[in-house]
Amino acid sequence: MRRESSCSAAGAVRAVREAKDRGVAVTCEVTPHHFTLTDAALEEFDTNAKMNPPLRTAADVEECLKGLADGTIDAVATDHAPHHIDRKNCEFDVAAFGVVGLETCVGLVLDRLVSQELIDARRMVELLALNPARILGLDRGRLGPGAVADVTILDPAAQWTVRAERFRSRSRNTPFDGWRLKGAPAGVIVSGKVVEV
Repeated sequence: MRRESSCSAAGAVRAVREAKDRGVAVTCEVTPHHFTLTDAALEEFDTNAKMNPPLRTAADVEECLKGLADGTIDAVATDHAPHHIDRKNCEFDVAAFGVVGLETCVGLVLDRLVSQELIDARRMVELLALNPARILGLDRGRLGPGAVADVTILDPAAQWTVRAERFRSRSRNTPFDGWRLKGAPAGVIVSGKVVEV
């Protein structure tokens, strides 16, 4: 039986690493917000930084980064949790948990992991495509003859600013609004057809 886990704390990453070392069939993922943000983002009670699991310490972020680099962590998941503005624009204790993750995931992976040389492009493809497909038992996430042509074309040098008001998602709940990132999707092919980015 395979066990799956979401990692946001140093102890969880270490437990998965130790389990894998013992031959336990376990997989885990981490979100971009858990490898980029610390609990310091909560100091202003910004509800866009309210999520579950919660943001952790700098030491937890460092262990997540180490797990991404050494292969302990199998995938990056967006944990895409869009909410109506009324569910986030309220008192912190009653605000909904979660952030919009789809529109910033690739940029954060390219900017914070690949550009910083914590991982290379091959590892990024493993984290975002190959491993998730393998874990879920899907015949996807790879290029080759006969494979479904679902491809994201990347521009690792693209400079851009996260602007929540420009999201395709109907929700705007992101703690990354205004962040400058290097690297972005430049095109998308779905089932062999180019679609608008």
